Amino acid sequence: MLQKFKRMDMSIILILLALMAFSLFSIYSVTTGRAKIGHYTERMAIYYAVGFVAFLGFSLVSYKLLIKYALYIYLFGLMLLVLVLFIGNEYYGAKGWMTLPGGLSLQPAELFKLFLIIFLSYMLLRKRKNKLSFWCDVVPLGMLTLVPWLLVMAQNDLGNALSYMMILAGLLWIGNIKYTHALIALVVAFAAVFSGIQAYIHYHDQAVKLISEDLGKKHWIARFDPWLVPDLASRDVSWQTYNAKLAIGSGGIEGKGYMKGTTIQSERVPLAYADSIFVQVAEEYGFIGSSVLLLLYFILIHRLVLIAADCRDRAGPYLITGIITMFVYQIFVNIGAFIGLMPLTGITLPFISYGGTSLLINMMSIGIVMSIRIHGQEEEDPFPLPEGPVESGWISRTFQHIRNGFIRN
Repeated sequence: MLQKFKRMDMSIILILLALMAFSLFSIYSVTTGRAKIGHYTERMAIYYAVGFVAFLGFSLVSYKLLIKYALYIYLFGLMLLVLVLFIGNEYYGAKGWMTLPGGLSLQPAELFKLFLIIFLSYMLLRKRKNKLSFWCDVVPLGMLTLVPWLLVMAQNDLGNALSYMMILAGLLWIGNIKYTHALIALVVAFAAVFSGIQAYIHYHDQAVKLISEDLGKKHWIARFDPWLVPDLASRDVSWQTYNAKLAIGSGGIEGKGYMKGTTIQSERVPLAYADSIFVQVAEEYGFIGSSVLLLLYFILIHRLVLIAADCRDRAGPYLITGIITMFVYQIFVNIGAFIGLMPLTGITLPFISYGGTSLLINMMSIGIVMSIRIHGQEEEDPFPLPEGPVESGWISRTFQHIRNGFIRN
């Protein structure tokens, strides 16, 4: 046990502590003195305490157990995504939260990001370094990702649904996808996004009718209009992004000072303790504070890359690539939404935004990376699926066909 502690990457632990300080100070700045949310700093400190316990637990247990039980983890995650559609609570237009004993909340869509990384890593591990075949490999992996994507889209959670596709893309890239397939997918994705944006701008009235009335996604308009057609957006839907840009720009180089941000302290930016917390960082800490935060993220990701490079088996790099993709996506989408690069999607800023589920998933993910550093020097195992009832019947046959296709190709 002592040897495992000695092999931990202390720089990552220091970065986590620095991010925790960033988070607690920022949340305290925008919640103190407010009746409904004044206790959020204490709750976030508790979440961090639980998160560090989860971090240590996942660090000390071999990550290879997660790979071995990947099928169970994937099926359990799908069960949660289906269950939340029936018993979930709705917040901000998305029905994606489950109430747990003790008044705690769980967001299965957040949890499934890590489950998807584990399962896709297991499936890619079966390839044994061969090039991915489009029909036998890429398409099955896409279908396995499409199922949770559809379930999360049914919850009206566009941000997390898109993260699944980004995780799939990242793992396919490191999983040895053919360059021609990657190029074709990139061109198709770019063309689809560009065409969609142009169609929304030039046929705005028809697009609004299609999305809000035919598709029943009226809340999407409130996210797309301030991003793509700010001149046409109503004052209500552009309120958050307008004030966020104003606050970020007014922060200047050094910021206005801790708890002195005029825009953020006057509560003109909704959810300043959660999704919009970067606005507080930029206004009160300025460009310097924002750069320090981004530098912490950069160093963290750099350490993850180094750990992946040192790992002797293939499961570790797959897992770390998925985790890096998840982090980079969240950071880019969250910050990009408040500087006009992306629409608002409700994605939290990793380790900084208030939220128990999000923080727990992030700490567990770093724990898995630390486990790879501790146990990744061992010889690679064949990673057989465990024996059990799930391995019998139609489930077994379905996944056996998929696995056989991977092995043959």
